[in-house]
Amino acid sequence: MSSLPWAGLQDPVHDAQQAFRIALDALARPARPQLAGRLIPRLPLGAAMSHLLLALADEDTPVWWQQADDALRYWLRFHTGAAATDDPAAATFAVVTDPARMPPLECFRTGSAGAPDQSCTLLIEVPALRGGTELHAHGPGIQHRETLSLAGLPDAFWPQWQASHAGFPQGVDLFFTCGAQLLALPRSTRVGPLETT
Repeated sequence: MSSLPWAGLQDPVHDAQQAFRIALDALARPARPQLAGRLIPRLPLGAAMSHLLLALADEDTPVWWQQADDALRYWLRFHTGAAATDDPAAATFAVVTDPARMPPLECFRTGSAGAPDQSCTLLIEVPALRGGTELHAHGPGIQHRETLSLAGLPDAFWPQWQASHAGFPQGVDLFFTCGAQLLALPRSTRVGPLETT
């Protein structure tokens, strides 16, 4: 591609550091929404999704895109050095923009017993962080319980998450984004129905 269609962060160093701190805080406080960044003009990604990608991805982190868009792949590689992969099992990060049709979580790498950190982090854009089935989240970083009600996820998603959790410390980590908001679910977080947790 001969020209770059979209800009990156306004202040690459400061904005990336801020987005990275927000991501860490979201992982430390699972299921609590955070604000992350401003919309990048004309970029067809939400503000939180784009800021996470620009803060987290680098030349050592292959990215799988659910909807393969050469312009977006080129944009991320230009700004971060991150290469794209067509194999979800090879990805360090996965960009999911149509969660209703996302692959099962088992398709993404979960690390190994000796290196559980060598797993995939999924960045999932949902229609809303509220409005879906209400569930309770509990685990490290959650004092009592947090209520989740993410919209737009397939029915099989939470059973897949519970199955993934059974392999802890192996497993995937999740960021859910909607516009400028995000929340995180690290693999240590348990999620279940209101009446049974």
